[in-house]
Amino acid sequence: MASAPRIAAADALRLPNSLDLPAARPLASQLIERRGRPTVIDASAVGQVGAQCIQVLLSAKRTWEADGVSLSIVNCAPRMLEDLTLLGIDPATFVSGELPR
Repeated sequence: MASAPRIAAADALRLPNSLDLPAARPLASQLIERRGRPTVIDASAVGQVGAQCIQVLLSAKRTWEADGVSLSIVNCAPRMLEDLTLLGIDPATFVSGELPR
């Protein structure tokens, strides 16, 4: 049985501190460039996230799932988890791996 492709930490898409409206278009472009490839998104630096960027990330998760390719959002900053909850999104369905307590 073949193992899943490993993704080097250097290949992870690192999200910026502020995922506000102006960040939505560049984020979408970065994700479009990675479509069709397993993708890891590092959310450790996120200090603020707006609804537009959440929409981009949710769309990417659904697109990758439909394509049968893995997309993982990891190392979620506590503030991002709070913002997800405020927007009515269960972080456990959005983020890969263990959630900070």
